[in-house]
Amino acid sequence: MFCYQCEQTLGGKGCTRSGICGKTPEIANLQDLLIYQLKGIACYAKPLIEEGQLIDKEIVEFVENSLFTTLTNVNFDPEVHIRLLRESQKIKEELRNRAPKKQYPAAATYNLRETKEEMLEDSVKAGIMYDQTLDEDIRSLRSTILYGLKGVSAYGHQARFINYQSDQVDNFYFIGLEATTNDNLKLEDLISMTMKVGKTSVEVMRLLDEANTTRYSHPAPHKVNMNIKKGPFIIISGHDLRDLEMLLQQTEGKGINIYTHGEMLPAHGYPSLKKYKHLAGNFGSAWQNQQKEFDSIPGCMLMTTNCMMKPRETYKDRIFTTNVVGWDGVKNIKVKEDGTKDFSELINKSLELGGFTEDQKEHEILVGFGHDATLSHGEAIVKAVKEGKLRHFFLIGGCDGAKPGRNYYTEFAEKIPQDCVILTLACGKYRFNRLDFGTVAGLPRLLDVGQCNDAYSAVKIASALADAFETDVNSLPLTIVLSWYEQKAVADLLALLSLGIKGMYLGPSLPAFLSPNVLQYLVDTFEIKPISTADEDLRNSLK
Repeated sequence: MFCYQCEQTLGGKGCTRSGICGKTPEIANLQDLLIYQLKGIACYAKPLIEEGQLIDKEIVEFVENSLFTTLTNVNFDPEVHIRLLRESQKIKEELRNRAPKKQYPAAATYNLRETKEEMLEDSVKAGIMYDQTLDEDIRSLRSTILYGLKGVSAYGHQARFINYQSDQVDNFYFIGLEATTNDNLKLEDLISMTMKVGKTSVEVMRLLDEANTTRYSHPAPHKVNMNIKKGPFIIISGHDLRDLEMLLQQTEGKGINIYTHGEMLPAHGYPSLKKYKHLAGNFGSAWQNQQKEFDSIPGCMLMTTNCMMKPRETYKDRIFTTNVVGWDGVKNIKVKEDGTKDFSELINKSLELGGFTEDQKEHEILVGFGHDATLSHGEAIVKAVKEGKLRHFFLIGGCDGAKPGRNYYTEFAEKIPQDCVILTLACGKYRFNRLDFGTVAGLPRLLDVGQCNDAYSAVKIASALADAFETDVNSLPLTIVLSWYEQKAVADLLALLSLGIKGMYLGPSLPAFLSPNVLQYLVDTFEIKPISTADEDLRNSLK
């Protein structure tokens, strides 16, 4: 196996024996072959799109879900991958019969063989490093495009689940994937395609924002208890608000407390969700601590999107997955024909386990500062800046991870001067969101903007402030400090770059899939800076 799609990849170069994430060589190789199949599907779909033909939404959904399945910490079940591979061959053959007759790349002409052993044998040709003659910069940009598309697919999957979709995004899955097979595309073409991935990421985040705020109303500031209450409980992790809504509906009146976990924390800010009285609070810290935190608790867990780690045997019988998330031997709750899910097995198990036996003292934090809530204070913010009461804005966001070096983000947040505001989003906030940062100019100094997809909210806030000050975003007193772990962070980064945002700090280490020349291009064009020390980066930000 060879995999370098996430930040924790071995030695900063690539995992070759097993994935640090828990991915086995078998899963890694099946995923390589599945991506190879998706590229082949795209080769046939692209000319059909160019002819004005529609690609069936069932095919789009399959490609989207398959991309998401291969994102870091999503699915580790070999049988799921075999099923997807077999389905991919049927789709490929269907599109092959419709596509114009011409010469196609090997990913398109390849035909999947029947057994798992044969699939694993063929997966070698689908590996990232299989073609040793490929220019390293071409390989780097192709990988960047692919990983950006994986991030886009996660957001697209969430939006589609609540019946929001975009033809622009749907078509781009095929256009982007085909580009990673096209030997006629030069470096300049692939750089352009990479920026198009960023534009598509902006569009899918806009779509998801519209979906969530239309269905659940705009988030508003809300205090969330970070400690536990007595009684049976279910912990729901991930990003999918529709799963949380259904779980709340099915547990209402049953004496079960529902706790969010990880990136589900911002759900407490949505009026249509926080109205449920048994949405009791948030459990635990960042996703990478789940094995320890889930180990001995007397309740059930539901994983709705990515960030699942190998379950310990001590809780494997009481952790459940849904959507594309999976682990061999873990129960997956399927969606029914009417678009709903039956969580009764999960509910009954939580009642049987009995739950926590005593209350902990409440410890509350504030969430709910999406673009609507934050910009409702727009005039006050502009006035505070003009009067010198508010000096600088820092956006500290991104994916958290377990690798050393991430204490930088805690230290950075702690050292930010009192006359500055901190915007935060995604699971990186768990490094500092329990700290009391106080207020400035009548506003909380720490504003939780939301999930990783709410990078769109941060962009809207920054754009509105730029308009108010009659300048551009790059001229604002704003510093963006990003942590990255997996491919949604890649999509977020490309989104910001496609909008022309410059001078961002990125860490804790730079992506292994960026070749030196591609990295230099990003540094020269967008002034991307690797993080150094909190003191030095703060000093440079406040010059």
